[in-house]
This record gives sequence, C-alpha cells and structure tokens, in this order.
Amino acid sequence: MEIKERKIKGVYEIRLKPLLDPRGFFMRVFDEKTLTEAGIGRHWVQENHSRSEQAGIIRGLHLQLPPFSETKMLRCLKGTVLDVFVDLRKGSPTYGQWDSIELSAENKKMIFIPRGFAHAFCTLSEISEVSYKVDSIYAPQYERGLIWNDETLNIDWPVKNPILSDKDQKNMSFKAFDEETSGGLVI
Repeated sequence: MEIKERKIKGVYEIRLKPLLDPRGFFMRVFDEKTLTEAGIGRHWVQENHSRSEQAGIIRGLHLQLPPFSETKMLRCLKGTVLDVFVDLRKGSPTYGQWDSIELSAENKKMIFIPRGFAHAFCTLSEISEVSYKVDSIYAPQYERGLIWNDETLNIDWPVKNPILSDKDQKNMSFKAFDEETSGGLVI
C-alpha cells in the first residue's frame, strides 16, 4: 500500500499494489498495522457494498452529524466512479471546499475520508460497484445531505442531469447546512 495525503488535510489516497502472476493477482486491501502507522487506523464497525447499473448516477452528498459522524474508506470493485468529498469541519481552513478522485477496478485506488465530510460519488460506467467501511453506526436521525449542484460548492461534476434518488433530490443547500450547524461540524 502506498498512502499519501490529498490537498484537504486528513483525506488520504491509498494505492493498492497487486502482486501479478500468470493466474491474475493478489493484493492486500486492508492492513490495520500499515493504516495505524500512517495515522489513519480506525475501528471499522460496518462495511457496505453499493451497485449502480447506469452511468450518470450521483449518490450523495451524504453525511451524519456528531456524535455519529463517519470516517469512510472506499474503493471501486467494478467499473469507475468519480468520488467527491466536501470539508464540513468547523474551523477548518478548507471548510466548504471539495476534492475528488477517480476510483476504478482498474486503477485500484482507495480513498480515506475522515469524520466531518459530506461524501458522494458519480458513476462513470454502466455498472459500478463500490465497497466502503465506516467507523460509526448508521443513525438516520443524524443523517443529512447536501444538494449535488449547490452553487456555493460549485462541484465540477461529469454530468449535467444526473440520476438521483428521491431522497437526494431533496438534499439541503450548503447555506442551510452552515446555518443549521452554526458554521460546521465539531469533530
């Protein structure tokens, strides 16, 4: 594993290193010791698997409020997605800023997103499967979502008219989130 911090502090790109032979490959996708030594070890409590069957789907931007904020560690098992994350940590110098990374079965990259971020991904292939670990239980009463096309965030999505769930169509603006939380999440 190669682990490097991204432009937003606390977010890490993890490049997996497959060992190839004529049969295919073997690779370690989780190593508690390596992650702990890199300062990103967590006690993961749940692992989720999402399958999308069209290109142009956006799932998110999702988050949970404290005390149920989640760290996420994601990878794409099949197809390709653009993974997007927005810093919502109160007092962070990058509050309200976003970054993205392309995750695919081919590039074998993972992303580690700490607590205090909204998260989404956009499918870039007809079939996309994403697996992700979280370090907090799901608490629906603490769940929130930011609208994908918020003008303040100005995320550069690869689609203009995405396929959204009914729930994600009703997500709040960044301004409404900022007002509800008095300037961000205290993590």
